Amino acid sequence: MRKIVVLGLMYLLIGSNSWAQDSVSTIKYDTSDISPTRIDKDQLESFKNNPDFNYDQVQNAAPDWWISFKNWISNVIIKIFEWLFGIEKAAGAFARFLEILPYLLLAVLVFILIKFFLNVNARAVIHTKKNQAIVALSEDEHIIKNEDIQQLIQNALDQKNYRLAVRYYYLYMLQLMSEKELITWELQKTNEDYTKELQKPELVKPFAASTRLYNYFWYGEFPIDESKYRKAETDFITLQNLLNNG
Repeated sequence: MRKIVVLGLMYLLIGSNSWAQDSVSTIKYDTSDISPTRIDKDQLESFKNNPDFNYDQVQNAAPDWWISFKNWISNVIIKIFEWLFGIEKAAGAFARFLEILPYLLLAVLVFILIKFFLNVNARAVIHTKKNQAIVALSEDEHIIKNEDIQQLIQNALDQKNYRLAVRYYYLYMLQLMSEKELITWELQKTNEDYTKELQKPELVKPFAASTRLYNYFWYGEFPIDESKYRKAETDFITLQNLLNNG
């Protein structure tokens, strides 16, 4: 039995050795000549000028302060997200924030545009109201050109509306000066404009005094009773006499 085992082992050793020799005999070696490729200077320059072979790092054209500012903003935002969501979830939350950021900016832009147009419309409404107020002032023109102002003065006095009586008296002075061609009455003119138009020096001071009374009681809305009205009426009568006798 031992002989059989020994013979089997010897057979295996001899067979493996012959198999190895057969394997070695099948290996083929490359015996061809190797000639390295040479690149001359002209070819090297062409490679250098080709941007496809430019592996240098691209320099950032932005100034250093701008890069530092963006980095600071990013760090601040990341810290806020870390405080809100924790360090582990901050990166994911920040990524989602960057995804919705364009939509947030768009919403802000739409809000600004809507607010702008609302302000424009508000100004238009205010401007319309001002125009309506100017149209209301044309009542003065109607009174001066069409109404019996002396009767209007008397009606106001009967109602003890002395402030309105002052207004009518002043319009009566403008009516007289316009009829005598001392002024050219126009809606857009101011009382100072009429003062400058007066060519007669003796009319300037009385008219200026009447203008002050008119501005004081009508536009200033200061309280006026009958005694104050009578004092104001004296100045109006003085101007009226100068106009009638001029």
